[in-house]
Amino acid sequence: MSGRRRAQLDKAPVDVAAMFDDVAPRYDLTNTVLSMGRDRGWREAVARSARLAPGETALDLAAGTGTSSVAIARTGGRVVACDFSLGMLMTGAARRGGADVDRVVCVAGDGLHLPFADGVFDAASISFGLRNLVDLDAGLRELLRVTRPGGRLVVCEFSHPTWRPFRTAYLGYLMRALPAVARAVSSNPDAYVYLAESIRAWPDQRGLAERIEASGWTTTSWRDLSGGIVALHRAIKGDLAVTG
Repeated sequence: MSGRRRAQLDKAPVDVAAMFDDVAPRYDLTNTVLSMGRDRGWREAVARSARLAPGETALDLAAGTGTSSVAIARTGGRVVACDFSLGMLMTGAARRGGADVDRVVCVAGDGLHLPFADGVFDAASISFGLRNLVDLDAGLRELLRVTRPGGRLVVCEFSHPTWRPFRTAYLGYLMRALPAVARAVSSNPDAYVYLAESIRAWPDQRGLAERIEASGWTTTSWRDLSGGIVALHRAIKGDLAVTG
């Protein structure tokens, strides 16, 4: 692999970060090809669910190149794009140039130890990144900690198609077609083997909702996108939420 890394399902942070550094140059293009262009609609759904108003600030964790961060910021307010892959953040910032510089601020940070004070964000989002945290529950609690009481959480993540025949076909695509397509367009195609494996091992819609509520968030709901290939979960931080 010419020194490139592929993360395993134990999600060692150094390997995950190195893997995303490797795929950064062609990450957005690869996502568009692999999703058959649906990734833009998923980002717009996240932005609508975040409901960021003028004067509000949102945290976009696992922001990558910042495509979701920009979409959220354009609905109003400001967004802090946080990721532990410097390669992803630098690639996104270089592409944007001066555009959106007043609305999107990039910060390097670990999702399990966020470099922010308690209750400073009106909303928190994470798109296709919760699955990469070595400790899902700790990550959800950390997002809860930095969100103000009454603030909202938006999680956009791969999930389980609800129609069984479609799910069977989708799993076949994940394990066979996805790596083959990635070889044609990605700067590190082996990384997409990890992607397919991590999607298969991920909880379904209800299972993730239960994990979100167990971490202290309330009023959790979800809706399926693209037949359940992706699920959009939303939750609220209650006034008496426990963050420990």
